Amino acid sequence: MRGRFSWIGAIPHVVITGLMVVVIVDMLVGVFLRYVMTWASATFDLPSVRFFWVEEVGEWSLAWLTFIGAALGVRQGIHFAVHIVINRFPPGLRMAVVVAQCLLIVAFGALVAVFGWQVAELNSQSFSPALVLNLRWLYLSSVAGGVLMVVYGLITLGDVVAGRGVWGQLARGSH
Repeated sequence: MRGRFSWIGAIPHVVITGLMVVVIVDMLVGVFLRYVMTWASATFDLPSVRFFWVEEVGEWSLAWLTFIGAALGVRQGIHFAVHIVINRFPPGLRMAVVVAQCLLIVAFGALVAVFGWQVAELNSQSFSPALVLNLRWLYLSSVAGGVLMVVYGLITLGDVVAGRGVWGQLARGSH
């Protein structure tokens, strides 16, 4: 059963990769429109090209990229941590600190999701100026990131208790 649904874990990675491509292409298009097309419009007396949408595409993409990326960082154990201090603790205290860290991550993710939902609902009647998209979708990025942090925090907690992966090694002192 686990093998059949293993593709679900790849979805955030695929989304992050897609968003990175969107941001890179968006920046290149923005530079081209701003410098090349503005110059061409002025030089050849053509109508100016409106490119205000470029900033919004970048803003929206980076918001989703940030929240999903932060959750993936939790799962992979790549966020900044001071391991030199934790590694000096006795095994029981080290395990307690890492478990507490996982629980704090879960609580933080839940707070981000709850307050993100409230902000999304508060802005559900507002629209972005250039793309004319409902701002709820922008603020739902925090909800998605928060929920992923909760899920990954709980999975990480399981890894700590079972001694698996990066977090389990940290709790056991072999990281």
